[in-house]
Amino acid sequence: MPHPTHIVLHRASHALEVSFDDGANFRLPCEYLRVESPSAEVQGHGPGQKVLVTGKREVNIAAIEPVGNYGVLLRFSDGHASGIYSWELLHTLGREHDARWANYLKAIEAAGASRET
Repeated sequence: MPHPTHIVLHRASHALEVSFDDGANFRLPCEYLRVESPSAEVQGHGPGQKVLVTGKREVNIAAIEPVGNYGVLLRFSDGHASGIYSWELLHTLGREHDARWANYLKAIEAAGASRET
């Protein structure tokens, strides 16, 4: 499992940059991290229960708190602060960003929802 070597929050551009010891480097938009939160509030309590999170285009990360040696808790500017982002999850979110983001945009459109607040 890759471990992070560098984590930087770019507040102005609303992105979290994470570099890993396997050479991977990802710049993850805060909105993407928020809508993919591992919390039960977003993922539900079982398969097929994921909630479509909308209106988060301008969300930012207010704080990053380490959780043991395995991840971080991201506190978002909208008050969301549940769900631990493990190193494995952050690596997966980086690797799968394009496909997950495309699916999210399709779901927003299908629901007639908006990324705007």
